[in-house]
Amino acid sequence: MSRNTNIHADMARKELHSNHLIGSIILLGGSILLFLSIIVSIHFGAADLSFQTVWKAIFSYDGENSSHIIIRELRLPRAIAAVIVGAGLAVSGAIMQGMTRNPLASPSIMGVTSGSSFLIAIAFAFIPAVSYSGLIAFSFIGAGLGAALVFSITSLSKGGITPVKLALAGSAITTLLSSLSTAIGIKFNVSKDISYWYAGGVASVQTQQLYYVLPFVIAGIVLAILLSRSISILSLGDEIAKGLGQNTKVIKLLGMIAVLLLTGAAVSIAGMVGFVGLVIPHITRFLVGVDYRWIIPCSAILGGILLIFADIVGRMVNAPFETPVGAITAIIGVPFFLYLARKEGREL
Repeated sequence: MSRNTNIHADMARKELHSNHLIGSIILLGGSILLFLSIIVSIHFGAADLSFQTVWKAIFSYDGENSSHIIIRELRLPRAIAAVIVGAGLAVSGAIMQGMTRNPLASPSIMGVTSGSSFLIAIAFAFIPAVSYSGLIAFSFIGAGLGAALVFSITSLSKGGITPVKLALAGSAITTLLSSLSTAIGIKFNVSKDISYWYAGGVASVQTQQLYYVLPFVIAGIVLAILLSRSISILSLGDEIAKGLGQNTKVIKLLGMIAVLLLTGAAVSIAGMVGFVGLVIPHITRFLVGVDYRWIIPCSAILGGILLIFADIVGRMVNAPFETPVGAITAIIGVPFFLYLARKEGREL
């Protein structure tokens, strides 16, 4: 091993500190809290269902009991969808922030979610009979399109890629694609069909949709965990990563595949739910340190908890009407984004 490699290894060991105790508490305690939050989510709704009924419907299902049918066909899929969407978006944001070393990176800000929704709008306009599996495919392609546009525009700018430039380009592309989607909806009379994706929510998720989407989310999270050590090193900078023998191009490619799998799947069932991928990775890094072997699984747990509680709050704010979960996450995320943008601007 060369002297330079030894220096890089020492730097990596010093910088990649993590709090294993807090990470373990989040994984164990967070998993328990996640399960309890699912029970609470199923309990809330138009029909008054006791916690005992919820418990029986989950573990001893009676197909002739109307309450059990409501829970199994409507409320349980909704709760599970909130968990997997929150986990997927949080892990996507963690990967993007680690690979780009950009604290402002997230699927909603970097044009990924708006790209997915844009392609879904095109699918509704030009392929009215598109199947749900087709919508998932369009969502994945759109996620890649949005990310490619943002990175292409930023890389062509004077001075190259910087965190603030990525955020500005992402905001511009998000606005552009959202405007085009609105125009398509008005022109082809599919505004009602695409409004669900732009509101962002899990209220109408059905069990069959989860069967389609869950394998992609699991694959994306597993890939992210396998890449976690490499992303930790990459987050220290390309030079250090290359000095430690990392193939940065391959890691970034696989990382973007994980982001596209997770974001495409999330948008296909919940629409544009913003800021989960921005807020959760920052909170996780504050709690467990900068080692992505802890950040990624802990982000998945905390992201699921955040979105399922946002969905519960959305049902309580203006009952009996529902507030879109995307609006709840925006209330949390927008001030956080402005704080980070201001902080980054001062450091330039």
